[in-house]
Parts: sequence; structure tokens; C-alpha cells
Amino acid sequence: MPQRHSKNNNDLAYFTYDEKRKLGYGTQKERLGKDSIKPFDACSLCLKPFIDPLCCQKGHVFCKECIFECLLSQKKDIQRKQAAHTSQLKQEKDEETERLTLQKARELDAFDQQNHGALPQYNDKSFNSDRNGFHGANSVKTTSYEEEALRTMKAFWLPSATPEARAKVSAPTTSTTCPEGNEKLKMKSLFSIHFTEDTTGEKKASALDKTYICPSCKVTLTNTLSLVGLSSCGHVFCKKCADKFMAVDKVCLVCNKGCKERNLIKLEKGGTGFAGHGDNLEAKEFKHLGSGSGLGLVRPAMKT
Repeated sequence: MPQRHSKNNNDLAYFTYDEKRKLGYGTQKERLGKDSIKPFDACSLCLKPFIDPLCCQKGHVFCKECIFECLLSQKKDIQRKQAAHTSQLKQEKDEETERLTLQKARELDAFDQQNHGALPQYNDKSFNSDRNGFHGANSVKTTSYEEEALRTMKAFWLPSATPEARAKVSAPTTSTTCPEGNEKLKMKSLFSIHFTEDTTGEKKASALDKTYICPSCKVTLTNTLSLVGLSSCGHVFCKKCADKFMAVDKVCLVCNKGCKERNLIKLEKGGTGFAGHGDNLEAKEFKHLGSGSGLGLVRPAMKT
């Protein structure tokens, strides 16, 4: 049976709904696969299995070397911006001082000319103004102003005389931020975490292929489980055991060290700027049919 004529009609001056769908118009959704999600035991900066992991108060895990290097580079960048901002303030202060000095010099010059014969003497009483329409000190001030304006005027139609807008350097913040969550982060707020390795296997796991378990229920830790780390001692448990034991007994099951409810830090499952984050495993992107977009050439037609 042939298709309907409305889907095959292409002589209209606009795109039909079916043609827009075939060209990829609208919000496109795609479920992220396993390769698009960062493992829970990978650093959020280098995306490799972490070495000496450190965790912030928001649950982001980093390698010790990676996060220290990141915070050090942020401090150097803050010092550079502070030096640029201080230099800009000093330059603005010098320019303001120079401007006030020149203005005072011009006022003294105009006052000196006015009191030493700068006023024209006219014998004809009917001719009481000069050719420019000004008289006395006004002519001196207007003339000097016009000369100054002509000397400093920028011809915007000439590339060589086009005025340039000075780049303003705003006052930088003095605190370092977490590269994953963009909240304030200090080195002293980081705490080390300890994962319990699975030693029941016959062959010894390599450094890149380690398996971690919950020390309480002995369940293998994966991205599907919510993990909780104790900031007091650093041991990591699954969220089910943490809510059942640590939140009630206020003590770690491994080292018997006391902990409070604020010490239970939920670890982020995974995700970076290039991958999915948390439980949101669906990627969305809006496509539009603009002039010259060429979506019909680069995007295959969807099956209807």
C-alpha cells in the first residue's frame, strides 16, 4: 500500500512535521552507555583509577597528586590576577593624578592670561564681541578647550586613530574552587578515603583491575550502588549499611572510631564534562533548522 501523499509532498514553501523529524529537528534524546559513565573508582581529573584518593565535602573523589596540582595552579592564577588588578588600580590612580594636574595647570594659565592683558580692548562700544561670538575669559577658555579637543580627538573612521577600549580587570576571588562542583575548596577540607579490596579471588588483581567490596555486607561496589564515605576515618560503605549502622550506632564498623551524621559524605557516582553524572543517564540536545545548518546532510533520517 503506498504511503500517504502528505508525507511525500515536497513542493511546499515550508517544512512539514514529518520532514522536520527526518532532519533531526527538535530535542534529540539518547541513553548513555557504559563507556560514557566514569567509574566510581576513577579520578575526576585524570579519569584514571585513583592513587591515594582524596574526597571533598561534596563527595567528589580525586587523586592526591591531581587535586594538589589543580589547587596549586588555581593559587598561581589568583596571584597573577591580583597582580594585574593591583597594576590596573595603580595606573588608574596615576592617570587621575595627571588629569587633575593638567586641569589645574590649564586653570592657572587661563587665570594668568585673563589678568595680564588677555582681554581685548575695543574703542567701538557697539562692537562688544569678537568674531567667534565670545568675549573676555570665555574666548580664552573656549579656544583652549577646542584646541585640546582637536588634539585628543579620535577619528573613528581611520583604523590608525580608532579609540581602543581598555580591558578592565575585575577583582579576583581569593578562594580556590572544586574543579568538579565549583564550590569553595581548601586543602584542609579534603580527607583521604579507604576502599576495601576483594581478596577472595584466586588470582591477584592488577592495579588497573581492582574489585572493591563493602566491609559490612561484602557486596561488590559498582556504579549502580550509592556509596558513603566517613570523613572521620575514611572508610567507604554502601549507603544501605551506612544508614542502617553508622547513622544509628555513631561508630565505624571497621576501626570503631566515633562518627557523627555530618561525617557521612555521599560519594558522587561518576560523571565529568564529557560523560553522564549521577542517575541522569539520558543525553539531550536541541537541533534547529537554520539557514545553512545542513542537518539533512549530516544526520540520518529517523525511522517512522
